[in-house]
Amino acid sequence: MPDDFSFRHVDARLVLLDAEGRPCPGAVVRVEQVRHAFGFGATGSGMDLVESELQELYLDLFDTATLSFYWGRYEPEPGRTALEPTLATARWFAERGVRLKGHPLVWHTVKAPWVDRLPLAEAERLLRERIRREVRDFAGVVDTWDVINEVVIMPRFVNEPDGVPNAITRMAAEKGRVEMVRLAVEEARSQGTEPTLVLNDFDLGPEYERLVADVLDAGIRIDAIGLQSHMHQGFRGRDQLWEICERFAGFGLPLHWTETTLLSGDLMPAHIEDLNDYVVDSWPTTPEGEARQADEIVQHYSTLAAHPAVEAVTYWGFCDRDQWLGAPSGLVRADGTPKPSYWALRDLVRGDWWYEPHEVVADADGCVRVSGGWAGRYALTRVGDAPGVDTRGGGARVEVDLPAGPTRDLSVTL
Repeated sequence: MPDDFSFRHVDARLVLLDAEGRPCPGAVVRVEQVRHAFGFGATGSGMDLVESELQELYLDLFDTATLSFYWGRYEPEPGRTALEPTLATARWFAERGVRLKGHPLVWHTVKAPWVDRLPLAEAERLLRERIRREVRDFAGVVDTWDVINEVVIMPRFVNEPDGVPNAITRMAAEKGRVEMVRLAVEEARSQGTEPTLVLNDFDLGPEYERLVADVLDAGIRIDAIGLQSHMHQGFRGRDQLWEICERFAGFGLPLHWTETTLLSGDLMPAHIEDLNDYVVDSWPTTPEGEARQADEIVQHYSTLAAHPAVEAVTYWGFCDRDQWLGAPSGLVRADGTPKPSYWALRDLVRGDWWYEPHEVVADADGCVRVSGGWAGRYALTRVGDAPGVDTRGGGARVEVDLPAGPTRDLSVTL
């Protein structure tokens, strides 16, 4: 299990051109990284966007956000959706260069109760319409989706008080898992917007492996395999994380660790099988837990980022005040102050794994070299010219996406 991230590095020779397409020898440019190609993200729905301090903390660490689209909350009554506030939040992030994912389009939990009362054929029609609507309404802002969530358990899931399975579970039992995935994927792709679609599950064992294999064998195109890891009962450990990555990498698809949590307080007892069954009046963060969380988050991200198949990691919950199960799993305390885990992760993402801004001078052919930084988007700003070079203008700025891998030659017009 290597701690080698060199395969994520860029090595680019950039030919700087002026507006007339002429090379700019002697041009002095400032090179800065804008964001990673790797998706470092967190959930963004629970962050109060009116709090500037939380905004700054988020944007100073993450460049990707997951927004909630749980059907029961997004459309609590037929036709009454949360389009406007959700779109406003999405645009706020997008305007600041943050990439967005919607979670989820299909799930049997936090679903719309009013759908459960309908005949199954009518429920399916409405589900298909809901998928198309969300993909269409958010096209160009939210272009990645957890297209269907936790399909492994979906056909057998029951949590209604009367013991009657909800409409999505009944649909999955009738159609089968693979056909439920096909329904979700085909409807999401039907709008001509080419979304990135992630198959997502908390089951990281043989049943999920069989499902992925069956989906691919059926000719259903998914773009990434989503892996959840809510570690309320303790850190999985680096060896187990690597083993999971190795197994699912065998399918030849990118891996997205879509839901990651590590606690900064007491751990949930090991005998709890369904995490939802654990209910406490208060679950505080503690100094000892915060120190443990900071150490584990470095191990967790270092392991995942070192695996070539992993393309994204989403931390599930930014601030303690709005965490699943009330767990102390955020990177920021309920009072808005960062925990040690925030600074530990930032030291990696915006420190060790970030390109340090500096100025370079173009050679006689107008070339500058950018190497050693992680793949991602870079900004080049012309700040002047070397002594003795005729100035052709300063202040021009351009952003360019630089991929990882062997040396690339690219032309950039300033």
